[in-house]
Amino acid sequence: MPPNLQITSIGRSRNSLVPPSKTILVTGGAGFIGSHLVDFLLRKGGMKVIALDNFDPCYSKKIKRQNLAAALKHPDFTLIEGDITKERDLERIKSPIDSIVHLAAKAGVRPSIENPVEYMRVNVSGTANLLEFARKRGITKFVFASSSSVYGEKKDRPWSESIGDLNPISHYAVSKLAAEKLGYVHSRLNGLDFVALRLFSVYGERQRPDLALSKFAKLIRRRKVIEVYGSTKTARDYTYVGDVVEYIYRALLQKNSGYEVFNVGCGRPYSIMKLISTLALQLGMEYKIVVTPAKQGDVPSTWASNKKTDEILGRITRTSISLGMARFLGKKKQIRR
Repeated sequence: MPPNLQITSIGRSRNSLVPPSKTILVTGGAGFIGSHLVDFLLRKGGMKVIALDNFDPCYSKKIKRQNLAAALKHPDFTLIEGDITKERDLERIKSPIDSIVHLAAKAGVRPSIENPVEYMRVNVSGTANLLEFARKRGITKFVFASSSSVYGEKKDRPWSESIGDLNPISHYAVSKLAAEKLGYVHSRLNGLDFVALRLFSVYGERQRPDLALSKFAKLIRRRKVIEVYGSTKTARDYTYVGDVVEYIYRALLQKNSGYEVFNVGCGRPYSIMKLISTLALQLGMEYKIVVTPAKQGDVPSTWASNKKTDEILGRITRTSISLGMARFLGKKKQIRR
């Protein structure tokens, strides 16, 4: 397939919704987004949920198990410790699977530049493994967590799924775009319903400790200086995890979707200074920053067009950054300026 081929839809029908499938496999189910999705599906009821997670040591296994504290008590939940890159681990899943939500990945733009081979092994080869598992098992629905980083430094914003000639600028972004293309091939050849959700800067409760918001909160509480890379004008489309989970569920509900790509973002970029000031306001504390050189792989801003997502998956009331921040900090009330 030509490297710049941009296909966002080979769907067979649109706006066709069906009840959730009987058993859903969530890879990376003990992680930040995965554990929220597991809890969401179990609350919905009427389905069994299997989480597959290899408890990658990028952060504490104890934290990840705590993420699943409620789920582990639920009769319709099963946790399997396993690795998507190992066929034998996938073969341990004996239950019939109706749908897969693939969240497992080596995450992070900057670490991928330091260790590109490992990112390709896990994010590309691991996804290929899982797609082949789906083919062999007759699984017809596959929802994949892609990333806004696939857009690279495209200057036309907001970014829409129809933008072609994508040129990612990190190995992480390349691995996500490659996984999307693998999904396209399986959809074309095997009739798989493959939905790629390009997630924009997800934040919220249980966020990984290495992500910006977690770091900033820790530094503000300790009255330490926050490093801002590149420029105070850097902006991101910050998206609350609860909104992401809602759209994953809606993607699961689509019948005969074929191959589709959707942006999942707030639809509004916030500057890094707006993020830090909102966080400090919620904490009721002062903050200090220092601007340091930009890091390789970082883009100056991201901004999602939600037009296609809202038209096909349905519009939701997206969580404001002040409310999402309050929830992230475990506060009952948000503080407004």
